[in-house]
Amino acid sequence: MSDDYLIKADGIEVSIGGRRILSHADARVGAGEIVTLIGPNGAGKTTLLRVMLGLMSADRGTVQRRAELTIGYMPQKLVLDPALPLTVNGFLGLGIPRGDTGHGRRLAVLDEVGAGLVADSPIGDISGGEMQRVLMARALLREPDLLVLDEPVQGVDVVGQADLYALIRHIRDDRGCAVLMVSHDLHVVMAATDRVICLNQHVCCAGHPETVSRHPEFVSMFGENVAAELAVYHHRHDHDHDVHGDVVPHHDHDHDHEDYSHG
Repeated sequence: MSDDYLIKADGIEVSIGGRRILSHADARVGAGEIVTLIGPNGAGKTTLLRVMLGLMSADRGTVQRRAELTIGYMPQKLVLDPALPLTVNGFLGLGIPRGDTGHGRRLAVLDEVGAGLVADSPIGDISGGEMQRVLMARALLREPDLLVLDEPVQGVDVVGQADLYALIRHIRDDRGCAVLMVSHDLHVVMAATDRVICLNQHVCCAGHPETVSRHPEFVSMFGENVAAELAVYHHRHDHDHDVHGDVVPHHDHDHDHEDYSHG
């Protein structure tokens, strides 16, 4: 496997109960990269994620992972009995071998994700946004090379969503880990990711968010209004992007001040 990628899926096909979920789907995540799987409900996003993590098998296709790749996984949701007599700190210690992560390290990771104040709170009493941060902290305790987040802002209000995506970018920048996300929150996530893979049973389009938001299949899937309203960048735009998201300088100075934001 090329050192350029931490994990790579090729030609993934999955059918469940005679219904095709994925057809010839490809995905890759490079070191230090934030990649987001987007698409409508039922598009196969979580299925592709689970195949890449080895949590389910594909009918066809291959998945390659870098040797000794460490993955921290944050599930879409976790249902706990609210009557369970367990604190947040105690929850973080579940399933972790004794001595691997002490009280101090758990508190440090909770502080890192902005949830330090709930360390001693009963797990059943914290809010949805706090729970998402606690689940992220649990994934980070593995010191992952690749942080995998399935709908990380589920149940969080719009302001909280922006804060969580900013936190994810900060974690990537600070730790140097790559991030693979599943999300349907297009308006927020498109500005928080390096590369997008748009699924609808197959890969409709993939690349830099700006490139994907203009792709005919993206426009067809989400509508012209959504595509037009996506605010991806707010800077002087003195370059273009190819279909893979790589920067390509352009020489048309008339476009030096072009702004792809809305409003």
